[in-house]
Amino acid sequence: EAMMQDGKALQAGTSHFLGQNFSRAQDIKYLSAEGQLEHAWTTSWGVSTRLVGALIMTHSDDDGLVLPPRLAPQHIVILPIYRKDHDPAVVRDYCVALRDELRTIRFGEDRIRVFVDDRDLRGGEKAWEHIKKGVPIRLEVGPRDVDSSSVFMGRRDLGPKEKRGVERDTFIAEVTTILEDIQTTLLERARARRAEATVHLDSQEAFEAYFAEGAPGGFAWCYAADDPSYEPLLASLKVTPRCIPLEDNDETAPCIFTGKPNQKKIVFAKAY
Repeated sequence: EAMMQDGKALQAGTSHFLGQNFSRAQDIKYLSAEGQLEHAWTTSWGVSTRLVGALIMTHSDDDGLVLPPRLAPQHIVILPIYRKDHDPAVVRDYCVALRDELRTIRFGEDRIRVFVDDRDLRGGEKAWEHIKKGVPIRLEVGPRDVDSSSVFMGRRDLGPKEKRGVERDTFIAEVTTILEDIQTTLLERARARRAEATVHLDSQEAFEAYFAEGAPGGFAWCYAADDPSYEPLLASLKVTPRCIPLEDNDETAPCIFTGKPNQKKIVFAKAY
């Protein structure tokens, strides 16, 4: 289960052991080592487009999409900024040379993906377009940056106005570290948000208050039995059991709804 920024749960890349139920229904058989036809033991893997939705809802903000660098189609966009009193070819050549050098550097399992946006648009308009698209790093390059052999860098994990000048060679030397830092920052933010919105509840009263209309909600770990008697309560609160955690779930206690002893913790949440 993944937690979105509004505290709701989203079933993510789940896997299911189907046993022989599916193969019996579909008559899927194999020849065993003993030479006998047997129904296959099958699994189901739910890595689908729902992960795209999870990515958007987990990391993005009011300015648009935010993409972890390891998944971003482009790692870096270079934005040339031209001045009427300067030769545009000088800036353009500088940007192209920078692009070509960055493309030789490896990041993760691939080389850095970088492009120059040389369209005839205002600089601010182009920058905002790539902010909305979630490009991890934006490099603005104008005549003064060329003269000082530097770039003006913005990171998508920071605010749009939080930009700073960096020497060209320093940026090239540190670019993989910067991308990895953005990746780590986004992961840590998501984990911190999940931890902040996760509670352990030990009574039905606390459960009802936590999931009351207008309450922020989140993940609630509760000792609970697999029992249909409290399903009407869950339905009234629009809450569902999401999963039984494997970690931190060794002890048992009475169910907070039925009082049945020796129950494991179940994670409850409102969900999409």
